[in-house]
Amino acid sequence: MKLAFSTLGVPGLPVPEVLALATAHGYHGVELRAHPEEPVHPGLSPAGRAEVAALFEGAGVEVLGVAGYARVAAPGDDAPVLEEIRQLLRLAHDLGAPFVRVFPGADPDRPREESDAVAARRLGTAAEDAAALGVRILLETHDSHRTGADAIRILGPVGHRQVGALWDVMHTWLGGEQPADSYAALSPHLGYVQVKDIASAEDTNPLPLGAGVLPLTECVDVLTRHGWDGWLCWEYEKRWYEGAAPLPELLGEGREHLVRLLGEAA
Repeated sequence: MKLAFSTLGVPGLPVPEVLALATAHGYHGVELRAHPEEPVHPGLSPAGRAEVAALFEGAGVEVLGVAGYARVAAPGDDAPVLEEIRQLLRLAHDLGAPFVRVFPGADPDRPREESDAVAARRLGTAAEDAAALGVRILLETHDSHRTGADAIRILGPVGHRQVGALWDVMHTWLGGEQPADSYAALSPHLGYVQVKDIASAEDTNPLPLGAGVLPLTECVDVLTRHGWDGWLCWEYEKRWYEGAAPLPELLGEGREHLVRLLGEAA
């Protein structure tokens, strides 16, 4: 498996410095948080996109994905959501990234079936744009659809190879789903896996990998046993928890922990 980390852990850090961290600590790729407060976002100029792509290529590091904030099950018209996804797809294409991340974001007061149908319809429409650009849209297990069983209610009806799943191991765990069950639901659609660690369901401050309660060993084991050979991306949520330890000083040990888990699972 290949290893990456998310720029959510180093908010606002210039791309050259992100790449220096990746190369220094042996990560194969970086997931770019696509938000206006970050160096890379959908408003970036064509010249800026070309520069970022060249920097990654020169460093020998891959752009794993563009982590956007489109909410495919959100209330309202389809058009703004679809345009937000299309902007993310164009950005990913220009950077050479294979994936775009989107959220479910359903209204809890809306009937579940309606939200699922809206999300599936939007993703099915956006899938055609994704296919034309050679990028895959990944629905993250998150918020209103935090388990694999939740996500499959949307992904199943879409039935398009350019739409898949991003397994966030924290959210499936918080949803009470076992890693084997998450994998069983998501495996036909799985793009990549986000790993992290926390102290408890009540305390989700980010911790070094292996220092918390998330079932990382079980997750890696189930992936390995089924021969899955994709990406593990460490999403350290420093942006939301200012008191968390700085990610750069944890990257080396984090990679060693993941390599150790992969070795034990082999």
